[in-house]
Amino acid sequence: MKQTRFSMLGVLVLAGTCLSICVSGVSAQQFKSASGKVAGVVNDTTGTPQMGATVQLIAEGGISAVDFLTNTQGDFRSDKVLPGLYTVRVTLAGFLPTIEQHIRINPHVTTVVRVQLESMFASLDAMRRAPSATTIESDDFKWVLRSASATRPVLQWVEGDDASDDVASNSKVIDTHMAHPKARLDFTDGARRPGSPSGVPSAPATAFAYDQRLGNTARLLMAGQMNYMDDAPGGGIATIWLPTGSLSGPRSTMVLREAKLGPDGQTFRGVRMQQAGSIGMGDRLKMLYSGEYVMVGLDKSAMSVRPRLELDAKLSDSWRTAVIFAEEPGGMAPLDPEDHDASADLAAAVSELDSFPTLLWRGNSPVLEGGWHEEISATRKLGPHSDVQVAAFHDDNSNTAIYGRGGDLPASDYLQDYFSNAFAYDGGSMNSWGTRVAVREKLTDDVEVTAVYSYAGALSPDDAAVGALRDMLKTAMHSSAGGSVTAKIPRSGTKVVAGYNWVSGTAITRVDSYGASQYEMDPYLHIGIRQTLPRFGLGRWQAIADCDNILAQGYVTLNTTDGRTTLVPAFRTFRGGLSVQF
Repeated sequence: MKQTRFSMLGVLVLAGTCLSICVSGVSAQQFKSASGKVAGVVNDTTGTPQMGATVQLIAEGGISAVDFLTNTQGDFRSDKVLPGLYTVRVTLAGFLPTIEQHIRINPHVTTVVRVQLESMFASLDAMRRAPSATTIESDDFKWVLRSASATRPVLQWVEGDDASDDVASNSKVIDTHMAHPKARLDFTDGARRPGSPSGVPSAPATAFAYDQRLGNTARLLMAGQMNYMDDAPGGGIATIWLPTGSLSGPRSTMVLREAKLGPDGQTFRGVRMQQAGSIGMGDRLKMLYSGEYVMVGLDKSAMSVRPRLELDAKLSDSWRTAVIFAEEPGGMAPLDPEDHDASADLAAAVSELDSFPTLLWRGNSPVLEGGWHEEISATRKLGPHSDVQVAAFHDDNSNTAIYGRGGDLPASDYLQDYFSNAFAYDGGSMNSWGTRVAVREKLTDDVEVTAVYSYAGALSPDDAAVGALRDMLKTAMHSSAGGSVTAKIPRSGTKVVAGYNWVSGTAITRVDSYGASQYEMDPYLHIGIRQTLPRFGLGRWQAIADCDNILAQGYVTLNTTDGRTTLVPAFRTFRGGLSVQF
């Protein structure tokens, strides 16, 4: 009896030990699978790496800290960090302590932190040179003392009450997520895509955008537009939810648009929902994804699901490669934008209003422009400010949008624009392979040049064919070569984007439309101007002017059984107005 009791006790102890080991193993495995990584570099104001700097990674809401020391290259790294918000504090003899707050660590992703240390002497010199007439508020210059010693001293210097004003040269603003909302208003006239009710109408209109931070990191971008046509009112609204506060992170987008096509015309209604983001797969591999649902209608409705996947791999410090699978039309905006300031984010929100695919009409039923684009590319970094990309791609379009001008055309196939005699037409299918070479170089801080060459298929007129317009088109190979210059004049604040894209032969659709969108290479001669205006009491004012196909090149006139039409690969258009940002 006694032996049996000891045997049972041994079994219980053994079972408890095994259960403890299993639970510990599962917990360790969960921690390993859910942990993130953090890597960073510490430099001074001249860009020199700082060795021996003490870096503290502090979980926000806690008092524990993990210490690192930078190596000879100024780098630090940790491969096992629990996801969440962290504060990074850097100290080094001879420099001011620096803090970066609200650094979000995500699972399976390497978060990169770049810290710039300011010399004590530079900061004191900046304070010495501060204008004596300037009133320094108590909150503009202070030592922040907190209960936790790990997050104590930070010297902060801010000039001006506008969050967008330049701070003094010694500034290191601690909280980069201050909850100051941003707003923008655009007063414009004209459209860059006539012939489609999916686009913003060619009429005087007002657009707005609003950027509001929610909590420590999240942001909500909102945009809207309405025109002033009593006979054909229209408008739309767009919202972009950014949980991590950046367009390069996960984001959810919803766009609603409604417009009446003339006093007695139909009403266009559309909804577009998109979810996008990126997933890190180690230090050298990243997958970017996007999926959207689009539904539009003119009495009858048309809908589509449009995915996009992009797998980027960093082969070395100089070489990158990418594989892309996307729904056409593609390239509306990069999935992983890099250098976006507040003004660019507001402009991106406004551009979402014009992000619907082209609505076409075929056999008295609405259809959406669409197809598939597959691409593989390799990018070589030529220097600190230049790179070259070589790509091979395949386009398989099922409903190719064609634009033109003409009257008295069959309403069953031609969707007429109320504001002009332009129309949109379903040109049918197009299948082709192609290649692209693109070079970009930043010559100075204010001048950047881009050159792109493509050889791919496009729809062209078939001289031997007769009948309806769709039957008179064929896929033919064309060359396309273009270059553009982006320049900013420092004194006047003028920003100019000018370029020319040449196309061989007669093409009525764009050659390599995906690459042209990515590199903003519009057909033929195009110029865009942004002129900063003097402040009128409130906000920053800017004049806007966009001119496309200034020389009206590429127009083709055909006599079909439907009637006489002029096909236009790119309309000569002008869009101008004023923009003010608060």
